[in-house]
Amino acid sequence: MKNRVFIIVIIVIFLAGIAGSVMVWNAPAKSRVRVVSNEEIVYSADLNTAEDTTFDVRCEDHVNTIEIRDHHIRVLSADCPDQTCVRMGWLKSASMPIVCLPHKLVVEYTDDTQEIDAVTR
Repeated sequence: MKNRVFIIVIIVIFLAGIAGSVMVWNAPAKSRVRVVSNEEIVYSADLNTAEDTTFDVRCEDHVNTIEIRDHHIRVLSADCPDQTCVRMGWLKSASMPIVCLPHKLVVEYTDDTQEIDAVTR
């Protein structure tokens, strides 16, 4: 009897963990994004109103090309060796930003409404 209760408790905890993970992963995406390079905001916009575009973000002698299309944002290309930021694809969740560590670049959703829309350097 004790073993059966223990197994049921473990299953309930496991299922609750899976349900919580799915809810966080599929949470509705925010629309305000920012691109931060070397700890400076180089682009900020509301994806609901941003026009389709591509632009380069430079950090020292390196370049990341950012693409905004159909109200989504991603790193289209980068000259870093591992290409992790490119393989991450479109920004999907506030809990998982796109990061390029070699180039000190972060593409993320933000709640900050104090920023200026569509600013690039």
